[in-house]
Amino acid sequence: MSWPATDRYDIEPAPSGLAFVQDFLNTLSAGKPRDTDLLLDRRDAQGWLDEVWPGESNPEQHRQPVELHDSDVASLRTFRDALRDWLSGTTANAPGELLASAFGTTVRLGADGSVRTEPAGSGWEAVASLVLIEMFRAQQTDQWRRLKVCRSDRCRVTFFDRSRNNSGVWHDVRKCGHPANLRAFRARQKSTTH
Repeated sequence: MSWPATDRYDIEPAPSGLAFVQDFLNTLSAGKPRDTDLLLDRRDAQGWLDEVWPGESNPEQHRQPVELHDSDVASLRTFRDALRDWLSGTTANAPGELLASAFGTTVRLGADGSVRTEPAGSGWEAVASLVLIEMFRAQQTDQWRRLKVCRSDRCRVTFFDRSRNNSGVWHDVRKCGHPANLRAFRARQKSTTH
């Protein structure tokens, strides 16, 4: 499956459905040079969604296609930004407060006895519902804590921390970590000489 928002930062997507959440968060332009916000308008948002929404090519996770309307795009951006701020620790308010009773999920019992969760609602609510479903699944497998936002204020790319001890803070140490550490070193050197 293609993850266009994450692929543009040349990073490996998170495992399974958490990659959908990661790609959703990476629709916001980050790093340099700035790319287009993939949720800027309905056309761009629908193009992104059509590419990442689990469809016919993935029967196990097949979902009915979602059509976004102009009014959905602003709500989708608000949800993304709130979730990203919360994940990066820049706000203590969980994005769920933003959604209170906007939508839910559907739980279905299959003929084989398997239980499946499916997004409920339409438009942006269906997208937000799938994001929350995948967040819940990632929490159950203890993968959620590995989804992080790059510490660099100039970057803010969402990445999956594959370090053994879950200590990663940069999406790419060469691009974001080294420059930040060099700036901090120079600031310390400057303060000790004055």
